[in-house]
Amino acid sequence: MKRRLLLIASAATVATATLPTLAQAAWPERPVRILVSFPPGGSSDLVARLLSEKLSASLGMQFVVENKPGAAGTVAASALAQAKPDGYTLMLSNLTPFSVAPVRFPDTTYDPISDFDHVTYVGTVHLGLFASPSVGVSDLPAFIEMAKADPGLFEYGSSGVGSWGHIIAQQFQDETGSELFHIPYKGSGPMRLDFMGGVVPLMFDAVPQNLPSVQEGTAIPLAVSAPQRIASLPDVPTFVESGYDIVAENWLGVSAPKGVPDDIRETLDTALQEAMKMADVQAQFDNWGIIREPKTSDGFSDYVEAQLKQWTPLVMAVSE
Repeated sequence: MKRRLLLIASAATVATATLPTLAQAAWPERPVRILVSFPPGGSSDLVARLLSEKLSASLGMQFVVENKPGAAGTVAASALAQAKPDGYTLMLSNLTPFSVAPVRFPDTTYDPISDFDHVTYVGTVHLGLFASPSVGVSDLPAFIEMAKADPGLFEYGSSGVGSWGHIIAQQFQDETGSELFHIPYKGSGPMRLDFMGGVVPLMFDAVPQNLPSVQEGTAIPLAVSAPQRIASLPDVPTFVESGYDIVAENWLGVSAPKGVPDDIRETLDTALQEAMKMADVQAQFDNWGIIREPKTSDGFSDYVEAQLKQWTPLVMAVSE
């Protein structure tokens, strides 16, 4: 009898000890959506598709990218905030809907900090000012001279009203004393199509998706918003070294609705961290100019909050 009781107790102990592993193994049991707040072709979309492929392979279930553009990324972020916190709806989170839109649009229906679990920091990309060859300039001073000589002559595209491209373009005009005409788009992809088609001669846009055009000579990079020159465009000066206090980074991460179980968060974070250590992913990030640094989940949440504070005065200046 005593032996039987000991065996039962032992079995119960083993079963209890294995519960966390079984809970982790149970997710995901069906496809997982990764929301992207812009149309296909932008930085968020490129990164989401690369990581979804790796997650599908490592976790044995399909991770599906779903583009939900609109309203400076708030359409996707609102959908995420309203989703069940069960691990089956995620988002490739980024600067615009979490650090810019809540300040620019006071009626935003979510809180960028308290309504989400910011799970994994992916990296940051920087913005560039790109000119069409038709503009006839190859460096920033020459362009500024032309722009100041004829205010309003040049039109520029951004990925939307209130986007980081729009905000940095306004800061650029304030600091250089130039005047440009803004044409907002619903995402970087449509803007770049018009840029390549000659509709707009200038873009303030993230670097990664424009590197092929730079290599082909169809987009001329005049400056980048990084603190130092970036490896993917080593010959292109920063705004800072050109004498302008313009530094901006678009952070990328993976976020979930608030309240996702800890075991799912841990499984997801571990899988993402492992994916980003893969040689092919690191090579692609290098090609795109994505800069990474180690961050824990807690560190990523703190970073999102700090970015919101950093961008608030810039956004308010444009909104005034």
